[in-house]
Amino acid sequence: MGILKSFNIGVSGLSAMGQGLSVISDNISNASTYGYKSSRAEFQDVLASSLKGIDGGDQLGAGVKLGHVKAIMTQGDVARTESITDLAINGNGFFRVAAPFGHGYTRDGSMNFDKEGYLVNGDGYKVQGFQANEQGKVTNKLGPIKLGNTTIPAKGTEEIKLTMNLDSRVNLKTFDPKDPENTSNFSHSVTVYDNIGTARLVTVYYNKTANNNWDYRAMVDGKDASTPGLEGTMVEMAKGKLVFSEKGVLQTEVEESNAFNFNKGASQGQKIKLSWGESLTEGGTGLDATTQYGSDSAISRHTQDGSSAATLASLSFNDDGILTAVYDNGESRDIASIAIGKFENNEGLFKVGKNLFKESRKSGQAAMGKPGESGRGEVLSKSIELSNVDIATEFVELMKAQRNFSANAKTLQTSDQMLQEVLQIKR
Repeated sequence: MGILKSFNIGVSGLSAMGQGLSVISDNISNASTYGYKSSRAEFQDVLASSLKGIDGGDQLGAGVKLGHVKAIMTQGDVARTESITDLAINGNGFFRVAAPFGHGYTRDGSMNFDKEGYLVNGDGYKVQGFQANEQGKVTNKLGPIKLGNTTIPAKGTEEIKLTMNLDSRVNLKTFDPKDPENTSNFSHSVTVYDNIGTARLVTVYYNKTANNNWDYRAMVDGKDASTPGLEGTMVEMAKGKLVFSEKGVLQTEVEESNAFNFNKGASQGQKIKLSWGESLTEGGTGLDATTQYGSDSAISRHTQDGSSAATLASLSFNDDGILTAVYDNGESRDIASIAIGKFENNEGLFKVGKNLFKESRKSGQAAMGKPGESGRGEVLSKSIELSNVDIATEFVELMKAQRNFSANAKTLQTSDQMLQEVLQIKR
């Protein structure tokens, strides 16, 4: 009977609208959830019956059902925060965490370090990234991001790089190690580190011995030398020659001796290479090396590669998603890079709660990579992605669902009245 069938159709409408209302309610309730992706209810008509059999033609519908709940994976707004471990993805991709069910993926970048030094999300799941090696270079090794040892050992200086000019106009001088300041044409000092991380002051003296020829001597104060000396008395540790071309560029460097013998527990015979740039003999052009021009002697730049032992002072993520540790000796080292998972079909991911998704057959497997690579979004530090729920849109959908629910209820009411008329016929 058609009237009884209309009851079933009306009930299907009430059921579908109720389920759609649940989707809207879920969106509204998660409007403040970090990284939340809203959903949309999609309805389908129920298989209809044909009045003309397989030939088609006139058909009667059998109601409605909730066909799909589609995830809306649009970008949420990004808010700035003060936490260095808050991260947001601007673009495509997901953070990966080691969840109890396996690999979990999320857009929620609210993270922190636990007591063991692992970077974890709010539920304590370890965040995955690409590890850096001992030299601080990020590799392609994927695993949990961990701080590791918060101290770094001392590193003895192995090379001093110098860029300077020596005045070609000065007169020749005979060097006297007992009075180096007054018997040298030019001098400068640089701090180096012995093998146990003790800072030592090395002074380099230069003497012009002939046109385009200079001697250099690297010396330390007697109080720093392994052979006991008087404080203020300089002890030679390295010696050599610098030869310049007629155009004033560095022709060659000649090392005659090099053995830095420091005291107070330092190893003996430490080699510290002194480099004045790439000479012509070494294949250089002389443009980026030490020169000998007719201008005052002056040093423009010097660097050395040693450091003292240090402890962790601060951490920071840059906008490439690289975690960098800064130590109290001024040195910085890259620890790891955040890993970003990219899917062929983001809408196919399966929600598992706690702001997490997992892979499904529809989504495909995650292709892991570094931020900004192959279509992956960039990572923003001290930022967090907000929910992409639009409250105004959800309220409009809420009113539409309420109206549709009332309309379906009205069909039941009308069908009931018609059935009552039928029951009155016998009377």
